Amino acid sequence: MFKKILIANRGEIALRVIRTCKEMGIKTVAVYSTADAESLHVKFADEAVCIGPAASSESYLKMSSVIAAAEITNADAIHPGYGFLSENAKFSKICEEHQIKFIGASEEMIDRMGDKANAKATMIAAGVPVVPGSEGVIETFEDCQKVAKETGYPVMLKASAGGGGKGMRAVWKEEDLKDAWDSARQESKAAFGNDDMYMEKLIEEPRHIEIQIVGDSTGKACHLSERDCSVQRRHQKLTEEVPSPFMTKALRKKMGEAAVKAAEYIKYEGAGTVEFLVDKHRNFYFMEMNTRIQVEHPITEQVIDFDLIREQILVAAGVPISGKNYTPNLHSIECRINAEDPFNNFRPSPGKITTLHAPGGHGVRLDTHVYAGYSIPPNYDSMIAKLITTAQTREEAINKMKRALDEFVIEGIKTTIPFHRQLMDHPDYLAGNYTTKFMEDFEMKEVTEE
Repeated sequence: MFKKILIANRGEIALRVIRTCKEMGIKTVAVYSTADAESLHVKFADEAVCIGPAASSESYLKMSSVIAAAEITNADAIHPGYGFLSENAKFSKICEEHQIKFIGASEEMIDRMGDKANAKATMIAAGVPVVPGSEGVIETFEDCQKVAKETGYPVMLKASAGGGGKGMRAVWKEEDLKDAWDSARQESKAAFGNDDMYMEKLIEEPRHIEIQIVGDSTGKACHLSERDCSVQRRHQKLTEEVPSPFMTKALRKKMGEAAVKAAEYIKYEGAGTVEFLVDKHRNFYFMEMNTRIQVEHPITEQVIDFDLIREQILVAAGVPISGKNYTPNLHSIECRINAEDPFNNFRPSPGKITTLHAPGGHGVRLDTHVYAGYSIPPNYDSMIAKLITTAQTREEAINKMKRALDEFVIEGIKTTIPFHRQLMDHPDYLAGNYTTKFMEDFEMKEVTEE
């Protein structure tokens, strides 16, 4: 087992990993930028190393600084969390070259699944259902026209190197295709330095449902059931739940088997997520695979009483998985609390937290790195907390979430707490009747101060 793990991340995920390491008797090293010197992950780690200024390109994304921090502290493993270097094939390789275990996917695995066109071709070979569309990257606009005609409108153009919704365009008719092709390529080139595009059939009334998997060094994999991530804004998830209100036993069995088949076909090692689009007829199609832990992993942990970070560490240390597939026996919901103003188009709201009162009680979990007096830097993702409620039924979990949101007080900055409170009263959400288009029609109701 590892003696010391460096956590190459910040905020709540770094703190989350530190907690599990401590429970396992493993020493921890936090790295931080100058903007994060007062973050809780820095305070609670056994050691902390400043790796650069606020800009992530000069700190959390600077591989040489992260490796140097691992070497001077004699860390024998690096946990990348999510974001930053977690799906960077080059960094995975560099760790291997320095005899430091990367607690994540191998260089080959990240390369194979990180490129969406390659991933799709791999899944076709594995026998996993994929969305109809192009076979790999589309070379010319003429090819683009041909694929669109064969696939049938509406279609979705996607950047092969994409993420976060960049380089994506929905096209409903042929006369709009050229503009979409040009603008998507331009956006992708600017965001990723790569303008390769591929095309898929646009799935109408889609749900975004992902399956959590874990694979080990023997090539065996298992699934830990699903998460419904359909409530999104600009392709960024806002809230997630398990089980999905759209799920049936038969569909879970089929999707779980497909996800395990995908993982075992590529001999995947570590925790990962196979993401699917599910149409209104419950046909499901492979979308992508995330070769890391997900932001929303706590809801899976809650419904099956399982520590996914611990499992990641064990698998990385060569311990085989049990091979058991899990089904949820409780209901869990996660609300991402962001430093954003939901009444002002979710505009970022960095600054100093003057007051913080955390919710508590049975079935309430709060993952956060912030506290009263903490200043949220403007340099990073705006998520400052994850509020998770767990109960016997969906209705109870929602009622518990309403109560927890009412208790959650953060002053000094704007947060998305009011958005989640209104979401929990929305008739379509309460009915479990939502798709990835849900936020297109959602409007915040103004609240008058009493």
